[in-house]
Amino acid sequence: MNKAETLEIKKQFTPDRCTIDHICGCLVDHEKNKRLIFKKAFDSLPEEEMFKYLDIFQHTLAGTFGKNLISLEFPIDQEQPGGTQDFLLTLRNSKLEDDELVDEFYEKVIANYVNGENYFIILIHAVYDIPGITNDGIMMEDASDNVYDYMLCSICPVKLSKAGLGYNESKNVIEERFRDWIVEGPVKGFLFPAFIERNTDIHNMLYFTKKPEDLQPEFVEAMFGGRAPISAPEQKDIFDAVVQNTIGEEADYDIMKNIHDNLNDMIEDHAEDPEPLELKKNDVKQLLHDSGVPEDRMNYFEENYVKCAGDEDFPLLASNIANTKKFDIETPDVVIKVKPDRTDLVESRIVDGRQCLVIAVDDHIEVNGINVRTFMNK
Repeated sequence: MNKAETLEIKKQFTPDRCTIDHICGCLVDHEKNKRLIFKKAFDSLPEEEMFKYLDIFQHTLAGTFGKNLISLEFPIDQEQPGGTQDFLLTLRNSKLEDDELVDEFYEKVIANYVNGENYFIILIHAVYDIPGITNDGIMMEDASDNVYDYMLCSICPVKLSKAGLGYNESKNVIEERFRDWIVEGPVKGFLFPAFIERNTDIHNMLYFTKKPEDLQPEFVEAMFGGRAPISAPEQKDIFDAVVQNTIGEEADYDIMKNIHDNLNDMIEDHAEDPEPLELKKNDVKQLLHDSGVPEDRMNYFEENYVKCAGDEDFPLLASNIANTKKFDIETPDVVIKVKPDRTDLVESRIVDGRQCLVIAVDDHIEVNGINVRTFMNK
C-alpha cells in the first residue's frame, strides 16, 4: 500500500463516511488475563464514544511508510489451510460474528504480543463501496463497481490516570482527583486485506507500529507468517556500517557530504512517486561510487555489505537511511549544525598544515543570541 491508498481508507473513519458494522474488544491485564470481552454493532455506540474509537482507528493508519506503516506480503504457504492468511481471511469473512474465531484471534495476540502492562485489543469489520474515478481524478460517489471488505485491529495501552488534585464541583472543594483507567492511542495494529490499486488484495496487509524501533518481529512473524522486515533504525544502522566499513580510513568530510547530498537528491527526485524509494545492494554501491569513494575501497563493498546486511538483498528505504532534517558535524569540543540543504556553506580545507572546516558567512552572525559584526559590515 502507498500513502494515497492508506489515506483513502483513513478518510472512512469519520462520522459521515463510517461503514463499520461490528466492533469487538478485549481488555488484557499485565498478567495476560482477559478482563473484559465485548462485541457490539458499531452504530449502537453512543456518539461521543464512537468519535473516540474513530480517532483511534485513524491513528492506526498514521505515520511514515517504512517506519510506522509497513506493507507485508504473506508467504505462499501461509495462504494454505491453517496458515496465518487463511485464518485472517476466515475471520474477516465471518464479519466478526463467530465468537470462537474472535476469541482465537485474541489468544494469538496475547500469546505473542510483548507488553508488561494492561492493553486493549480492538477489532472492527467494515465494507467500503469503492467509488469510481473520472479521468481527471474526481471521485464519483454514486458509481461503485467494487467493495473493499476489511478488518482493522488496534492495540492500545490502558494506563492509570495521573495522581493529582482536582476540583469537586458538587462539594465545592479541592481534593485528591479520582484515578481511573485510560485507553490511550494505538501502539500496534494492522489492516487486512491490503487496499492496493484501489481494490482488495488478500495477499498483503498493512502493519502499524507507533515506535519504529519497537517492531516486535516475533509478534509479526507469529501473527502474519514469514520473516519480519528490518525496522527503520536497523536499516539506518546497516547502511552506516556498510559506509563506515567500506570507506575505512578514507572517510573524509567531502565524501560523507557527497553521500548526504546525493542521497537527499535521490529522495527529492522521487518525491512524487506513489511508492517510497528503495535502495538495494547495487543502488547503495552506485551511491558510494558516485560520492567519490576510492576504487580501491569499493573493492571491499560486496564483502562488507554481506557482513552487515546478510546474504539476502533486502531493500533499504531511502527515507530510513538518510538524514533529511539535519546535517551535523561533531568534534570532541565543537558541534556544527547545518541545514541539510545548505551543506555547501561548509568546506574542508588545509590551513597552516591543519585540516579545518571553513564556514561561509554572509552579513549576519549571532553569538549567544547577540548580533555581531562580520568582515563584510566592518
